[in-house]
Amino acid sequence: MEKKPEFILLRIFIGESDRYGGKPLYRYLLEMFKNEGLAGATVLRGISGFGKSSYIHSMAILQLSTDLPIVIEVVDRKEKIEMIKNKLKGKIEGGLITEEKVNVIFYKSKEE
Repeated sequence: MEKKPEFILLRIFIGESDRYGGKPLYRYLLEMFKNEGLAGATVLRGISGFGKSSYIHSMAILQLSTDLPIVIEVVDRKEKIEMIKNKLKGKIEGGLITEEKVNVIFYKSKEE
């Protein structure tokens, strides 16, 4: 019986104003994930949210925030996610990282 690879969803919650290496943190991370050969990543910009400080960041006209929530989702094999987690150390100063096992239903790259 063939063992199916284990896949992990890594979800990174940061703020839009977070920076690293002279650029927005989400952009830095996206480029790092690409350079490390991860299967793919998606950056999502939230319209509203709050974190540990309980301050609500919102797109509402009356309280327009310059620090909207950003969520970066990365799914890949467990081994690659473990490798990338080590490289995240020291890059995310304020934020939250979660991970969970996921079942990948279909994945095919253009090269296949």
